[in-house]
Amino acid sequence: MARRGSVSDFSTDSGSEDSSLSDSELQEAFSRGALKPGLNVVLEERPKRHNDVNGLKRCLSEFKQQLAWVERLDVTLGQVSDPIAQSASNKDAVDPENDFQREMSFYRQAQAAVLEALPRLRKLQVPTRRPDDYFAEMAKSDQQMQKIRQKLKSKQEAMERSERAKQLRAMRKYGKKVQNEILQRRQKEKKNMLNAVKKYQKGLSDKLDFLDEEQTSSQGNKKGNASQQIKKGPNAKRRYKNQKFGFGGKKKGSKWNTKESFNDVSSFRSKIAHNKGPRKGGKKALNKRPGKRARQKMKSRAR
Repeated sequence: MARRGSVSDFSTDSGSEDSSLSDSELQEAFSRGALKPGLNVVLEERPKRHNDVNGLKRCLSEFKQQLAWVERLDVTLGQVSDPIAQSASNKDAVDPENDFQREMSFYRQAQAAVLEALPRLRKLQVPTRRPDDYFAEMAKSDQQMQKIRQKLKSKQEAMERSERAKQLRAMRKYGKKVQNEILQRRQKEKKNMLNAVKKYQKGLSDKLDFLDEEQTSSQGNKKGNASQQIKKGPNAKRRYKNQKFGFGGKKKGSKWNTKESFNDVSSFRSKIAHNKGPRKGGKKALNKRPGKRARQKMKSRAR
């Protein structure tokens, strides 16, 4: 029996309070029913706990079923060490307070269990991969999945637009920087050349090196442009197709005259042009029929 509160909290049916009552007297009053209910609670003795190994094994043997491994699919492994992250001396120590190490230990153990179970399943001819025509009904409807797909697509397009805009801004910034550097270099070269011209005019210097520098710079630009033009040829794929199928090229305006062809007069022969010499075939040039006005003059003379 246990009691709550102090001795003065208990009262008998007569309503008198007595703080000098002993435990034996209180027990007698409780047995007579003189104490008010609700103030005392009878506690049963707690059973003593002990590890009954034999009883646990007996219970296990009663409900344990002797099934094949393919029906149970249980794999028991110990702790699997990580040979990369941990050293050889401390490979088995895992700090239980470290969440990352603990979760990685569980992950490696599960992975090792799968690697051990797969060969046994293949040996028992149990398929471990889904067939190609496997169909599983989804929990979400097609309309909801379509909305999710459109949302993801719009989000991806927005990210691509933002990335393109960022690249364009970077290119503009770089182009402005290069342009400013070129302008500053040209202004500096111009200033240096003007100073050299002024010195030469005043007789302070008799050197004309600034002219040579200008010529060399112009020649260097021409060489650079020529090298760029050489490098701008067709790529390997285009050259292979031209070699295999022939060069198609531009058809419209292919027979138009150009500046180079206009200035090229190496194939011009005056005798051939005026019918005064042999043609390409070796025969003499035939007399052409006179024009209409020439024939009319010849008729007028004959009259």
